[in-house]
Amino acid sequence: MTSPGAQQQPEPRPAEPAPRPEPAPRPRLVFKDPFEQQTSDDTDRGWGDASGERGLDWYRSQRPPHHGEK
Repeated sequence: MTSPGAQQQPEPRPAEPAPRPEPAPRPRLVFKDPFEQQTSDDTDRGWGDASGERGLDWYRSQRPPHHGEK
């Protein structure tokens, strides 16, 4: 037993766990309007045309058969 004049020692506290680091923020999904960007098949080069210029011969070769030869 302890004497009445003796001070009582506080009980030791259990060690607190170390604080956990904040998790890294997850990347946000950003949805862009697909019509804002031009795709490769919207260009002549995407269709296999080496140059961007079309001459009269190209237009005549693209004439549908039901338009007849003129």
